[in-house]
Amino acid sequence: MDRLQALTNELMARKEAARLGGGPRKIAEQHERGLLTARERISKLADKDTFTELGMLNTSDVKGTEHKSYGDGLIVGLGRVNGRPAVIQAGDKTVFAGTEGNVHIRKSKSIHEFAVKNGLPFFSLHEGGGLRMPDGMGSDGISDKLFPREMLTLHRQVPSMSAILGDSFGGPTWEAVSSDFVTQLQGTCMGIAGPRMLELANGQKLTPEELGGVDIHNRYTGQIDDDGVSEDECIDQIKTFFSYMPQNAEERPAMKPSIDDPYRLVDEVFSILPQQNNRVYDMKKMINVLVDDGLTYEYQRKFGKALITLFARLNGHVVGIIANQPNQYAGAPGPHECQKATEFICLCDSYHIPLIFLHDTPGFRISSEAEKAKMPTKIMVWNQALALSTVPKISVVIRKSIGAAYGNMCGPGMGGDLIVAWPTAEINFTGPEVGINVVYGRELALAENPKEARRHLLENWSFDSSPYKAAAKHLIDDVIHPRDTRKFLCQSLEFLLTKKREKSQRLLATWPTGI
Repeated sequence: MDRLQALTNELMARKEAARLGGGPRKIAEQHERGLLTARERISKLADKDTFTELGMLNTSDVKGTEHKSYGDGLIVGLGRVNGRPAVIQAGDKTVFAGTEGNVHIRKSKSIHEFAVKNGLPFFSLHEGGGLRMPDGMGSDGISDKLFPREMLTLHRQVPSMSAILGDSFGGPTWEAVSSDFVTQLQGTCMGIAGPRMLELANGQKLTPEELGGVDIHNRYTGQIDDDGVSEDECIDQIKTFFSYMPQNAEERPAMKPSIDDPYRLVDEVFSILPQQNNRVYDMKKMINVLVDDGLTYEYQRKFGKALITLFARLNGHVVGIIANQPNQYAGAPGPHECQKATEFICLCDSYHIPLIFLHDTPGFRISSEAEKAKMPTKIMVWNQALALSTVPKISVVIRKSIGAAYGNMCGPGMGGDLIVAWPTAEINFTGPEVGINVVYGRELALAENPKEARRHLLENWSFDSSPYKAAAKHLIDDVIHPRDTRKFLCQSLEFLLTKKREKSQRLLATWPTGI
């Protein structure tokens, strides 16, 4: 055997060992927990035979651990996802529980920089235990490792998508909550530190799911955008989200041709909207008949349910839709809905995605709990994000649009390019019942026939709330036939997505995530 052959054989042997990460026993333990390994996860995400691994022969720089630390707990490389080139990283639980050592961190920094430099989307498949000891011990160890700055370089420069596929603390959590999109496997935990450290720190005893499971994030934090019952489902979700994203911030999302007629009349809306204006309905059904082929992908579907935020296409163009949901709190936004709207506006504006607003709200939710959650601040933060956004914006008032919520749903004066209403619309400072009680309460109490007096006042209030009054003063652009809504939206995009307007000014690209 010649020298070159011997060296080649040595290389192949090292790579074969590297593919086993922490070794067969650790891989078996991962499978016994019902979870995939890092490389198995990547094979689910990347198109077949397209993944090229980088840093396979990395090992920990702690002496004596080389043979059991290949990759140093992180697998990275280049591959295609849905046919598009991308950067992929996955935490390797088989190597020191996926914790972050010196080489791990160096590799992560390098691949983040590669993604930004080359305008490549970034995927992270997370499972890991945070900063490794003893690598992070002492002031010299923690100084450049606690919050790796490479995560900031990604920030809305390229689409970043994360999946929490096993218990994740420290670095994986920082990266996930800084991503444009994150989904979490049910039964896992995402948090600052694990239950054991929590117990040692303050005596609290919680299960991983009680600490940072999907229910915590869906109900309280909004730190995840979706969740799945299996790893396959979570990986499918990040692929679906990616299908609505551009390659990077310099491009618009690609158009997707459809045979769905952009000028199709949507008579179905008449069977969705109730005859009585105080009856609830599902706004998602309304959206499904308006968009191309009825296809949508909802963002934060289990958080802030009185507001719908989703991606869809109109005449092939990707759009972001913000809509009130009347079957949840009558469509009245609370603190969670405000946070959700702000994040979605920042996301869409950063990646040149036009915004469509569908109004049906009696106003913001008012309560002691809302005030404790800084509701006025959250309303104004939403308002500020909307005012700074420069993507095309179209508003359709379907039914109620009352009070300050009218402005936050992109009513007049909030930068909407086109604002129209259905003839069923009600636009006013407050709802008729509340307004009459406040303004005419004493007169009604003294009236000979309070019921008849109330009915008369309601008729006048209804006239004042009519969309025709707003249209007459050119406070809205038109009152349209409901069945023409899809046609109106598609036609509007033809005129708004000009060379001058097709890309936003990206004023919100540096807005912090998770506001």
